[in-house]
Amino acid sequence: MSDPIRNTVIVGSGPAGLTAAIYTARANLGPLVLGGANAGGQLMTTSEVENYPGFRKGILGPQLMDDMMAQAAHCGAEMVYEDVAAIDTSARPFTVTYAGGKKVKTHTVIFATGAAPRTPGLPSEKNYCPPKGTGLHTCAVCDGSFYRKMPIAVVGGGDSAMEEATYLAKICSSVTIIHRREEFRASKVMLDRARANPNIKWELNQIVDDVLGDPAHKPVPIVTGVRLKHAKTGAIKELKIEALFIAIGHVPTTDLLRGQVEFDKDGYIVVNEHQETKVPGLFAAGDCHDRHYRQAVTAAGMGCIAALETERYLTREGLA
Repeated sequence: MSDPIRNTVIVGSGPAGLTAAIYTARANLGPLVLGGANAGGQLMTTSEVENYPGFRKGILGPQLMDDMMAQAAHCGAEMVYEDVAAIDTSARPFTVTYAGGKKVKTHTVIFATGAAPRTPGLPSEKNYCPPKGTGLHTCAVCDGSFYRKMPIAVVGGGDSAMEEATYLAKICSSVTIIHRREEFRASKVMLDRARANPNIKWELNQIVDDVLGDPAHKPVPIVTGVRLKHAKTGAIKELKIEALFIAIGHVPTTDLLRGQVEFDKDGYIVVNEHQETKVPGLFAAGDCHDRHYRQAVTAAGMGCIAALETERYLTREGLA
């Protein structure tokens, strides 16, 4: 006998995918979660999470994701920690290929693969990224509160960098924006707001040449500064800071759906108010389509919507 057709397959195991798994499992849809070889999403590389509801003293990012995965399994989701190789939506049911050629047929797919922050690609980065180190971050809202009344820097020249710097200027003793040019991609309103803030300093025509720190610090290595290289003269100088926030954009993990759904100009999936793509039965949730908020709690909310709409789609089509 051929394998049964699944009601839904969830691709991704961050907050969006796991919330979708919990809801679809509780709706008795028997979801299969293909969580990837590196399960848990971006929160697996954070330290303490203080802005996810329900934890009065915060919770470590990896612990939060482990608990979410355990909760999804407890509710009845089948968890498989393998990478997806292909998704074919050209025929119904859809076909999802994973783990060395294994294929599964499914009536619906909830795509929740997230996005990865761009980084300068410096050799020293890995020493100070949480949870193995601290001081190198990509989310001011997530991690800015750890650096209250401390000097920090933001690298970038777009709206995200201006927004991060303006937010951090309310918390930190000083914020230095590091940008490789004198011109900015940021909108005028965002740039003017940052320039008007007395707590924001500027290092223009500067490239982050290296991240400096104390690799022997216990319990984890910490950032103590950055080495800057002038883009025109090549002159080197050091800037003492407690943390570096990188705001040079994100890359949505959406290649599996290229040519099958609509993307915006930066590769984020376009969905309607029901988290549905232009392909009926194919939903997207979380950072793979959300270019604005990129928070665990908003991703979880989108996963909830995608799950509820998946159940309604299956009922409407007489498939479950």
